[in-house]
Amino acid sequence: MSAHTGPRSAVKHGPIGITLGDPVGIGPEIVLKSCALLGHELALTVIGDPHWLAAEARRLSLPLPDSIIDSGPVPRGVQPGRIDARAGQAAWQAIVAGARLAIGRELRALVTAPISKAAMQQAGHDYPGHTELLAELAGGADVRMMLANDSLRVVLVTIHLALRDAIARLEPGLILRTIRITDRALRQAGVARPRIAVAGLNPHAGENGLFGREEIELIAPAIEQARAGGIDASGPHAPDTVFMRARGLREFDVVVAMYHDQGLIPVKYLGLDEGVNITIGLPFVRTSPDHGTAFDRAGQPGPDGRGLADPASLIAAIRMADRLSRPGSQPAA
Repeated sequence: MSAHTGPRSAVKHGPIGITLGDPVGIGPEIVLKSCALLGHELALTVIGDPHWLAAEARRLSLPLPDSIIDSGPVPRGVQPGRIDARAGQAAWQAIVAGARLAIGRELRALVTAPISKAAMQQAGHDYPGHTELLAELAGGADVRMMLANDSLRVVLVTIHLALRDAIARLEPGLILRTIRITDRALRQAGVARPRIAVAGLNPHAGENGLFGREEIELIAPAIEQARAGGIDASGPHAPDTVFMRARGLREFDVVVAMYHDQGLIPVKYLGLDEGVNITIGLPFVRTSPDHGTAFDRAGQPGPDGRGLADPASLIAAIRMADRLSRPGSQPAA
């Protein structure tokens, strides 16, 4: 890998790495836009193919970032907006390079632009998403996905699984580990005594066993063990009201949800531009935007020639990574 770096005399802290994402999605566009807006205040290092970035910068009339680490070329012939294994391979290489730099403390945080899971899997890398790949690269770290915006934080017990598989995976130990990882991550982020609400699985949190016994047999025992260890965890709470209680009434600092859509729908409903995905449990800070590759917008000129992609969520992810990784903060590990 090689890098070229411009002057950064005004920057007081180390660099934040940003992976390019799938090069035929909107990743390169939102990375360039974000760097153009934030590069004067933060040290940002982009990880990807510098030639591909340069071509995108010319197309969009945007400046090229001062610092780029070459993680390998994007092959010629790939087309914007089309799933391609070659693009998936380039995205995978950028993630691996970025993770290794973050593990080696050459980056103080890693922000990942969106990838196509299908393209990456077609390239031979069979991971459900960033989270699982980063966990493996970090030596099998026990990680969880947190989605957060200014008014709501949610952590998932299970992530990228079919619903029936997610339910089958639930057991007290997994739920307890999630509560503990959540408590540790929020404390490291500056919340002195996190108030953790644990959602039930079934309607009305099972209604005392009337609608299912998972709350009684799986979730409540995990909460009891967490409380015995000094964690302020409560529940199981009815899933249809617990998010409102956390956001509107401010009763809780975070909600632990049992499966992907239970937790992510409430956060994403509040707006994709504000949501940030944070992987907790890694030995470094990692964030990402709360949206995908948006292939339908990739490569489109837009009315002003600057493209159609909105960088707001990536900008939010970069700012979150900056806050979590400043000197004095600890990675959410």
